[in-house]
Amino acid sequence: MKKIVFTGGGTAGHIYPNIAIMESLKDYEVHYIGSDGMEKQILKDFPKVKYHQIPTVKFDRTLLAKNFLIPFKLYKSVKQTKKLLQEIAPNIIFSKGGYVALPVALAAKKLNINLITHESDLSLGLANKIIARSAKIVCTTFYQTSKQNRKFIWTGQPLRKQIFEGDKCKVLSKIGEQHKPILLFVGGSLGSKRINDLLRDPSFLTDEFTVLHAVGKNNIQSFSPQKNYYPFAYLNPISDFYAASDLVITRAGSGVINELLALKKPMLLLPLSKKASRGDQIQNAKLFKEMGVAEMILDEDLTTSSLRKKINYMVKNMQFYKKNLQKAAKNNAVEQIIELIKKFS
Repeated sequence: MKKIVFTGGGTAGHIYPNIAIMESLKDYEVHYIGSDGMEKQILKDFPKVKYHQIPTVKFDRTLLAKNFLIPFKLYKSVKQTKKLLQEIAPNIIFSKGGYVALPVALAAKKLNINLITHESDLSLGLANKIIARSAKIVCTTFYQTSKQNRKFIWTGQPLRKQIFEGDKCKVLSKIGEQHKPILLFVGGSLGSKRINDLLRDPSFLTDEFTVLHAVGKNNIQSFSPQKNYYPFAYLNPISDFYAASDLVITRAGSGVINELLALKKPMLLLPLSKKASRGDQIQNAKLFKEMGVAEMILDEDLTTSSLRKKINYMVKNMQFYKKNLQKAAKNNAVEQIIELIKKFS
């Protein structure tokens, strides 16, 4: 039986696309190389996947002095990963990019192991810029990103099957039947402080809307249910909440927005500012706005007033977004990527 190594972690956006592929991949012995982070916890639910932990190092955009030791830590991590890969002897590696994947990719290059990487955002992240140099194929979520050279192939974003199996009745059973439009606020797997602060007092929305709010498991004690307002530590499964909502308000990470695109769900995007990121979420949000499937509010313009105004506008013009969402191509990224894995392994 052939062997494959998956790698990527740190955020759900790096992990769940890998899981989407693993769930449909047949006749491979599956290994996963990651850190002592979120991916390790999530993959405990997949006993057939053999998990291997390595030390990783992340570039810090706020405290640049901390980055001085990165080359030394990375060298140690690559050396350890090279030994691990020699033991596993995989036929191919699939990377989701990010700092967790970088030592795996560098070790694979030294051992001449074929590697395919995937870029979720409109522009390549720092790690994927390095990984792409030795990768056999760079799969991209966005068509525009695939125009770099022949190595780049547009596949779309790998999505889990369960995303399409949401049952809104399971959410309504928790909050009761609703007669107002339902807004779903999603701040990522750990919640969003910016969104949480805006919804400390949700009364600016609850007169006209029902609000479902994912606050993050570490923040739930600070929020209490109110009339037409329901906070949740996390959304499990998120597909049920997607199905129950009329409009999703979220950051502009590629994972969530491409799930919503596939589900034909209108979205209001609140991208991270360039101060808090490399600007990839702003690029993603601008593209989705140009496609007519979303609206956006930049972080510096985000207030309760601007949020309320934009939500009202979108709800009144919902058919415009739904019409454009219907034009979006069907996502078959998992099938395409599995074909590439088989071709190069």
